[in-house]
Order: sequence, then C-alpha cells, then structure tokens
Amino acid sequence: MSTSRPQEANPPVNGSLPRQRRTYSIGELARMFEVTPRTIRFYEQEGLLAPERRGQTRVYHEKDRVRLKLTLRGKRLGFSLAEIREVIEMYDAMPDGNARQLRRLLEILAEKRANMERQLEDIRLMQRELDDVESRAREVLDRLARHDT
Repeated sequence: MSTSRPQEANPPVNGSLPRQRRTYSIGELARMFEVTPRTIRFYEQEGLLAPERRGQTRVYHEKDRVRLKLTLRGKRLGFSLAEIREVIEMYDAMPDGNARQLRRLLEILAEKRANMERQLEDIRLMQRELDDVESRAREVLDRLARHDT
C-alpha cells in the first residue's frame, strides 16, 4: 500500500480547499534519507519516531520525516541518541525555539566541538609517532642495505 498520495487531514475551513498532509511509507523515508528500513524501525524503537499504525503498516507524517532528518544529522555530528532525543523533545515543545532550548543546543555543540578538538590532537600525536617510527625504520633499513653491499 503506497501512502505517497496526500491524505486529507482536516475538513475545509470557510469554503477553502481541504488541507493536505503528506504521508510516507517506511520505504519512501528509507530511500529519501538513504538508510535501511531497519534503521528507521530502530529509531522508532528508541522513541525518536512515532508513526501512525494502520494494521501492520506504518504511516509516517511530516513530523516523523523532520525527526528522522534531525536524528540523522545529529548522528553525523556525533550526538548520542539521548542527546538527539533531548533536542527533539525540546523542538517538539517549542518548534520555533526558545532561549532554554537554544542554550542547551549550544552546550551540546560546545561539548562536541571540545571532544573533536581532543580527538584531533590525539590524531596529530599519533601521526607524529607514526612519522617517527617510519623514519627510524627507514634509517635502519638504509643501514642494513649499505651493510649488505
């Protein structure tokens, strides 16, 4: 059953056309975001998505699409599922944002940035150590090659 056609959500108001609400199947969202349906079901199990159920079929609404987009963006930025859930819950409470929500988001971002800086420094240190080991190995190899000839 394809749910890609808009579904009527509300009756006409004051003679206007009925408002249409876009719905998505799990397969459509998976293709849209280049993830597997299993990934989407996992995020549902974790409470990050809450699709409507029609029998055995999951019907995802625009809110679910936005939540999935925020979740995947959060994962790319290194957020934990708990941090993503916290941001999404704040977003649900105040979709246009509020000072508390934005301050918390800035705290999370600062923590992520500090963690990345530490990781970068660790990587730089590892590169220097690798360079040193490589240099020593080449020197020994050169000495062995000169000694063998």
